[in-house]
Amino acid sequence: MTAEGKNTFQVVDEGFTLREAVAEAKKCLQCKVPSCRKGCPIENDIPQFIHALTMGNVGDAMRIINEKSNLPAICGRVCPHEKQCQGHCVLNKKNEPIQIGKIEQFIADFDTEMNLTREPLPQKSRGKIAVIGSGPAGLTVAGDLARIGFNVTIFEGQNEPGGVLMYGIPEYRLPKKVVRAEIEKIAALGVNFKCNTLMGEGDNTIDSLFEQGFDAIFIGTGTAVPQNMDTTPGATLRGVSQSTYFLHNVNSFNEGAISRNAVPLRQGERVAVIGGGNVAMDTARTAIRLGAEVTVLYRRTEAEMPAIKAEYEQAVAEGVKFEWQTTVTEFIAGSNGRLAACKLKTPTDEHEAPFDRVFLAIGSKPANRIVRSTAGIEVDENGYIKVVDRPMGMTTRRGVFAGGDVVHRPQTVVLAMKAAKDVAQGMAQYVDAIKLLEVAKKVEEDREAAK
Repeated sequence: MTAEGKNTFQVVDEGFTLREAVAEAKKCLQCKVPSCRKGCPIENDIPQFIHALTMGNVGDAMRIINEKSNLPAICGRVCPHEKQCQGHCVLNKKNEPIQIGKIEQFIADFDTEMNLTREPLPQKSRGKIAVIGSGPAGLTVAGDLARIGFNVTIFEGQNEPGGVLMYGIPEYRLPKKVVRAEIEKIAALGVNFKCNTLMGEGDNTIDSLFEQGFDAIFIGTGTAVPQNMDTTPGATLRGVSQSTYFLHNVNSFNEGAISRNAVPLRQGERVAVIGGGNVAMDTARTAIRLGAEVTVLYRRTEAEMPAIKAEYEQAVAEGVKFEWQTTVTEFIAGSNGRLAACKLKTPTDEHEAPFDRVFLAIGSKPANRIVRSTAGIEVDENGYIKVVDRPMGMTTRRGVFAGGDVVHRPQTVVLAMKAAKDVAQGMAQYVDAIKLLEVAKKVEEDREAAK
């Protein structure tokens, strides 16, 4: 196995075997007031699906999970469990919390492998819904509404659905076969997918969707535009690029869509990653796998770093270096005009450090393509879409809803799902209301015609 090969992206943690999953589940105390459930943003019924597993009933465990989550195999892998469900487990007092994420992952994977779940679905007669974007928020809205009788179509700009799940999270942390399997389950609910359809360009607009007869539209396009450091001298030098671009290219390489030469990193390069979130950790660990020497530069302390603790610890174990309370004040060019070094400022000094390449992981913001092409959708000063609470998630344009990162700023997968589930309820209420008004109007018209 070489640093240049795809084998370096094999999954770090393969998950539980059946024996291990049942043994871990049997540790659960079945608390009368389950704090783990309170720690879960979508209030998954954790004790119940764990109990079902201890009884050997994986199908029932999957049914319980499906009542709250559309993406359990993904959440089981990438959610910050130590801050949520697992972090609230009462066994934390003994430093032995139930590994809830790995149990959820096992149940979902077993269900996929054995093809257990076949949900009875209602006729799609309640209304017609368009979902723009197929990331966590879009898939959640689509799944929830399809389950209660709505005809849902997802519009995705890429050639394959999944959004950040497919293109933004490295293979070693979230295998693409897992994402595809979860999306197949969403499709099995009767959800339609239209890929290579970039909304907000040409004839693909919000108005055109309404003209096609959609009753309501959900915008779940996330934050596709990365933040930059344009005010920092040298920020436009060759060798300074975005982490999201790098991760997208590496995922495409692992899928065989592009060659290794198209990935902006060479083996042996000295790489700096600027940022302290999960994207920074993904970038650093990915660059290590491609044979780079990697240092993360973060402007605050280790305690203030927003990345999942386990991701940080694994990055350290893999050889990533960290420099705390460090900011880049200048990108310095070499004789060839490319990046050669960075001027770093710390609490004690300012010095230069040699780097061949820098990846920026300092946040992102929404694209304005859809808002720009649509009348009546208001955004705040940073471009995030404004929504109301009644009906939940509706924008200032009637019938257009939004949720996830495009509204609430970049968050975790499960928090995007939580917001999307609330919006799905608001959309159902809205469509039911307009359908009722249409019926009432027709009754009145018929009454007038009969006079």
